Amino acid sequence: MENNGGHMRIRMRMAGAIAGALLVTGCGGGSDTGGGGTADAAKKPDEKPSASAPSVPMETGAKKAAWTDRDRTRQLKVAPKRLVQGKQSDLERVRLDGDVDGMVPFYLTVSFTNTGKETLNRPDPENNFTITLADGTPGRPITLMNMNPLATESGVPKECDKGAPATLPPGSTAEACQIVMLPKDRTPAIVSYTDEANGALMWKIGDGEGYAGTNGLMSVGQSADAMWQDDNRDVPMTVTLTGMRKGDTGDLSRFQLSAAQKKMTPYYVTLRYRNTGTRVLLPTMQDGVGVSTAGGQQIQPMTFMDFSTPGNGVGTCRSAVAHTRLKPKSSLTMCSVHMLPEGDQPVAVTFKGEGRGAHQFGWRVP
Repeated sequence: MENNGGHMRIRMRMAGAIAGALLVTGCGGGSDTGGGGTADAAKKPDEKPSASAPSVPMETGAKKAAWTDRDRTRQLKVAPKRLVQGKQSDLERVRLDGDVDGMVPFYLTVSFTNTGKETLNRPDPENNFTITLADGTPGRPITLMNMNPLATESGVPKECDKGAPATLPPGSTAEACQIVMLPKDRTPAIVSYTDEANGALMWKIGDGEGYAGTNGLMSVGQSADAMWQDDNRDVPMTVTLTGMRKGDTGDLSRFQLSAAQKKMTPYYVTLRYRNTGTRVLLPTMQDGVGVSTAGGQQIQPMTFMDFSTPGNGVGTCRSAVAHTRLKPKSSLTMCSVHMLPEGDQPVAVTFKGEGRGAHQFGWRVP
């Protein structure tokens, strides 16, 4: 199991196994998947979800993309083709990890065309796709592989029984399927494709809003109670998002950026913290700030130190006071810099406190 930018992936790769989502099958009894899940028995074909299940409406236009394989970047065109909401019972014979158990499977069929000059071996760009909720929460893509080549029956839903080809010559197009687990009673908003070479690509599902209003997020200007720690002592406070601005890498020209960072877009998040306790507090609360993106990323703040002018941070994003103590009943405004991959966009600002009763909450950004 791996956690990659918030994506929980349950992967057991085996040569010759069908890509996509295959239930683990065996000749008598379940087979251990080593963290993905086990199937006690294969379902019969007539128990599979119907291939005529209605598709969830979404954008399906093909877009230029990259696929990085063994540190080599290949050029593709990719597109989501069909999205079908499944049932929890579809995977009832698979023991899933607790993080996905109880979630609902969505079957995402995608296509990809090799636009390069070389044949691709065992391409799996479908693993770069995921589904995101309107508040930036990513789904959990999973892959359950068939480990028994003698099995004649499988529990693969008809909605997701296509595997990627072993090779893909130049100019050829293939389809594959990804199973993405989402919380029950939540509606997806975005299909995203992310590769480190080209950043993020996105397609709206429906209106792109998740059909669910604010998804429990506050509006800019609203405050919430939180907890932070100083010298292992809990200090209560209120936290308010006062603004978020899109920047430009030119704002950071005084700093040495990597080639990848130069392709990113900085966003400046400003929050106001009020100490409602009785102890002074070292203001390190920026460590609890995150930006959730449409591509399902959780972007933590970056530290840029510029001592040429008063305050901490860069010229366009400075905190009011640097390295001081926040006294009881006093407030402090702090700004953090978040670098988003090319093509991605923010959907929410989150804050996760420290100490007893600390929790995460967030604000929807315009």
